Amino acid sequence: MDIEELLPQEQGAASGNGNSAKKVSPLVSLEKDLELYSDSVKEIAVEIIAEGISSYPVFVAHQHTVSIGELILNKDELNTNWTIQASTVEEFVEKGIIKPERKEEFLKHYKKPEEFMCVFVIVPEGANFIYYPYVNRKG
Repeated sequence: MDIEELLPQEQGAASGNGNSAKKVSPLVSLEKDLELYSDSVKEIAVEIIAEGISSYPVFVAHQHTVSIGELILNKDELNTNWTIQASTVEEFVEKGIIKPERKEEFLKHYKKPEEFMCVFVIVPEGANFIYYPYVNRKG
């Protein structure tokens, strides 16, 4: 499965007319939302591991509609910019996003799920994995 298959089939009419040079990165709003979502995402990651579903939770961050994972935080309901869906490395392999022969290599770089959320960020330009530390709210 290609990443394009996860995205809605509507192709934007944005043609390169040079006006987008000063466009703010969507990752600015993503960081703000991940900070807000931190406790909820960590709780779900712990649940995924504790229930034996997977040792490798992956959270999908998107602003459209995607066909992977289960919806856990809806941007429309929460009045935020990003929707988060919960998935696993196993589902990513099953859907062909992570090639089976690359799974071991991916897992070597997978950070501790108790400390970092593994986020698959989908934007119109493409998608990539990031690791975002959980917000420490002690104090």
